[in-house]
Amino acid sequence: MTDNHDIYAQVTPNPNTLKFVVNTTILESGTVDFSDASLASHSPLVEQLFAITGVDAVMLGQFFISVTKTNAAAWGDLAETVTETIKVYIKTGAAIIDATVAKALQDAQVDEETDDDAATEKIKQILNDEIRPAVAMDGGDVQFKSFTDGILTLSLQGACSACPSATFTLKMGIENRLKEDIPEIVSVVQEGIVDPF
Repeated sequence: MTDNHDIYAQVTPNPNTLKFVVNTTILESGTVDFSDASLASHSPLVEQLFAITGVDAVMLGQFFISVTKTNAAAWGDLAETVTETIKVYIKTGAAIIDATVAKALQDAQVDEETDDDAATEKIKQILNDEIRPAVAMDGGDVQFKSFTDGILTLSLQGACSACPSATFTLKMGIENRLKEDIPEIVSVVQEGIVDPF
């Protein structure tokens, strides 16, 4: 482990979420979303972050940690506390999350269909190759949930989960991109949200 433990915070489109970029590999690939503290027992660092008053959700990415605050909290001192907590933990050299546990949590968060049709395969390919890397730059992730009767359901995580521009991202960004190659798509919706269109 390097002695250089630089960590810096980046703003995201979601004012309640900051992306903390670290100079060490957290996950080999993908993301793990901790939407509440009850899931944090799999990662000592995530447990420590949830112990900070004002932290509402945490998402681990390959080289970043997205932290979402409650509406009542302010980033001022909170961002410094989160940065210091991450820095101190990384200096210990302990794993942020066990690779096997991370894989199991990733698998549990994704509804994988065993017999994907051609359209579903193409959707997953574009999501993984183009859309997820772009969304990760903003501290979020997008997970495929289902594709039924032309309706593609996605799970938005990290900075994207409660972002004010989430609907715009889904409709103008993701939906438009996917419809270019997959005309079977009628609409793209967020899991748990009723489509207003």
